[in-house]
Amino acid sequence: MRVLLTSWGSRGDVEPLAGLAVALRELGAEARVCAPPDEEFAKLLARAGVPLVPLGPAVRSVVTGERPDAFRLAAELVAARFGTLTAAAEGCDALVATGLMPAGARDVAEKLGIRYVLACFHFLGLPSRHRPPLARPGTPSPRDETDRRALWERDAQRVNALYGEALNRQRAAIGLPPVDNVRDHVFSDRPWLAADPTLCPSRGMTDLDVVQTGAWLVPDDRPLPDGLEAFLEAGEPPVYVGFGSMAAHVSTDIARVAIEAIRARGRRVLLARGWAGLTASGGDCFVVGEVNQQALFRRVAAVVHHGGAGTTTTAARAGAPQVIVPQIADQPYWAGRVAELGIGVAHDGPAPTVDSLSAALTTALAPETRTRAKAIAGTIRTDGATMAAKLLLATPDRAE
Repeated sequence: MRVLLTSWGSRGDVEPLAGLAVALRELGAEARVCAPPDEEFAKLLARAGVPLVPLGPAVRSVVTGERPDAFRLAAELVAARFGTLTAAAEGCDALVATGLMPAGARDVAEKLGIRYVLACFHFLGLPSRHRPPLARPGTPSPRDETDRRALWERDAQRVNALYGEALNRQRAAIGLPPVDNVRDHVFSDRPWLAADPTLCPSRGMTDLDVVQTGAWLVPDDRPLPDGLEAFLEAGEPPVYVGFGSMAAHVSTDIARVAIEAIRARGRRVLLARGWAGLTASGGDCFVVGEVNQQALFRRVAAVVHHGGAGTTTTAARAGAPQVIVPQIADQPYWAGRVAELGIGVAHDGPAPTVDSLSAALTTALAPETRTRAKAIAGTIRTDGATMAAKLLLATPDRAE
C-alpha cells in the first residue's frame, strides 16, 4: 500500500507526518510526504527516512517576512496542491491531509479515486455548539453576535471567501462539479484527531464524528550535543525557553524578560533560538538550535513555551512542568489544559513581564507541580501514529 501525506504549516504541522510515515513503513506500507520546502523540514524527514516532495512556498519565508496576503496565499496553496499532489499521489491508495486548511487535497483524491482523510491536531477548528470558531482572515462577525450556529456559518463563509473561487476553478479544470461549502468539504464527515486523549479529550467537543488516534510522535534517539551535555551537567536543571516558529508574534524583548524571570527564581537558562532568533549571554545561559526535545525535556526544571500542540505533548510526555505563554490560534487551549491538569501554568496574555513570568515560574517549579507532571506523563499515549497507520491499512473507505 502507498500513502501520500501532506501538510502546509509550521514544524508542528509537518513533524507528525514523519511519525505517521515511520509507523506506516513499520507495517509494510510506503509513505511519502508533500510539505513546504523549508530546510529544517527536509532534514527532519530525511532523519526519518521519508521522501519529501516540496509543496508551495517555504513557511519560514512567509512567517518571518512581511505580513502575507492571506487571500493570495490561499489561492497559491490551492493551485500548488492540485499540481503537486496530483503527481505525487500517482500510484497511491490513500491521501492524508493536515495543516493550514488543505483545500485541494480531497479534490485530488476524488479525481484519482483514492481514499481521503483529513487529520487535525486539535478540535478547535471543527464546528461545535459548545464554542465559537477561531479567528480567521476575512470579514469578522458582528461584535454583538453570540449565536454559535451563526458564528460557525460565518466561519464557513470566510473559508469560502479565502478558498472557494480558486478551488472551484481548479475543480472545473479537471471535470469536477463546484463545492458550496469548502470548509465542510475539506473536513469531511469523519475527520481524525491526532492529539493525545489526556491533553485533548474530544468527546462532545465537536458536532462531527471524530476518530481520535492519539498524537503522531516521531521516535528520536539522537544524543544531545556535547556542549549542551556539559551545560546540563555543570549545575542544577535549567529552565528551557522556546517559542518555535512564533517569530512574527513574540514580543521583541521576550528573551530578556524570560532570562530575568528565571534568574529571579535562582535557575539557569536554556534558550532555544527558534525562528525569532532569540539570543542570550552569561555563564548561566546556553542557547540551542534544533535538538532532541524528547531527551532534553526530561532534564530541565520547566519548559516555557508558546503552547504549540507538539511542544505541549513532548513536555507532558517528559514529565516537565510547563509555563505556556500563548500567542495565537489553538495555543490558549493548550495553556488552559495544562493548568487544568495541574502540570503547569497558563500565562495571562502573550507578552509577559518579568514579574508575571516569575510568578508563573514559582508555581511551575513547585514540587507538587513536578509530581503531578510526572504522574500525567505516564498517561500520554505513544502509539497514536501506529493506531492511525493501522486504520489506514484496515479501512477501505475512499473518504472518512
